[in-house]
Amino acid sequence: MELWFTEKQTDHVGITLKTQRTLMRQESQYQEVAVIDTKQFDRVLLLDGVIQTTIGDEFVYHEMIAHVPLNTHPNPRRVAVIGGGDGGSIREIVKHDSVEKAVLVEIDEQVIKASRQYLPELSSGLDDERVEVLITDGIAHIQASKNTYDVIIIDSTDPVGPAVGLFTEEFYGHVFEALTDEGIMVAQTESPFYEPELVHRTFSRISANFPITRLYLAHIPSYPSGMWSFTLGSKVCDPLAIDGNDLHALDTRYYTPDVHKAAFCLPKFVQKLVTP
Repeated sequence: MELWFTEKQTDHVGITLKTQRTLMRQESQYQEVAVIDTKQFDRVLLLDGVIQTTIGDEFVYHEMIAHVPLNTHPNPRRVAVIGGGDGGSIREIVKHDSVEKAVLVEIDEQVIKASRQYLPELSSGLDDERVEVLITDGIAHIQASKNTYDVIIIDSTDPVGPAVGLFTEEFYGHVFEALTDEGIMVAQTESPFYEPELVHRTFSRISANFPITRLYLAHIPSYPSGMWSFTLGSKVCDPLAIDGNDLHALDTRYYTPDVHKAAFCLPKFVQKLVTP
């Protein structure tokens, strides 16, 4: 008998993966946490039945959410990740020698535990001596962290449940205050193809707080439509103004200096989403 997992990505579209077995499934205080082993994407982390990351394509998401802001900032020393309990963003952050402190702020400890056990390829960076893991509410942490971080990465789930507050204009204002003078933030901001209104609304809320706001894209096969957006807010540094020759050489599979620049070249229908 064949086993298949289906995530209903919209009311009319789903993605179905041939599944070998369920490795774990547990109700945490906040959500159902599960890991399944699939034929196409290897191990997959699910939260409330929604794909969060897969061994097969996670490198695209984590490299793009981390290296674009870190290579835009002239000297990122203190970095925070809000969410991202799988550890993939932290793994990429600690590839930067300038980073002295990387703080993972995750509200659901079960996500970290599941990732450590079943997704060691992602969570390995959590053992770096520069990393601090905080099991707490990311919104409260940011509110209490004035002028603290050079880069803040909002590695959130979809804007439902505990993550709703991470998509508000008020929260982005607190992020601005938590950043240092040359500070940069980046957030995952969903699919421009399936969620155009959300992309437009989130871009507007970030740009209301940051003088430089840029949207960029990456292609992640397991995410809805495969086209995924990230929105960067910066106090001073423009990711389009950096010299590609100055970008740090990193051990990556997707991100390159050319990809850094090309990611900001938006299709016309996406340009319209970020045009006032």
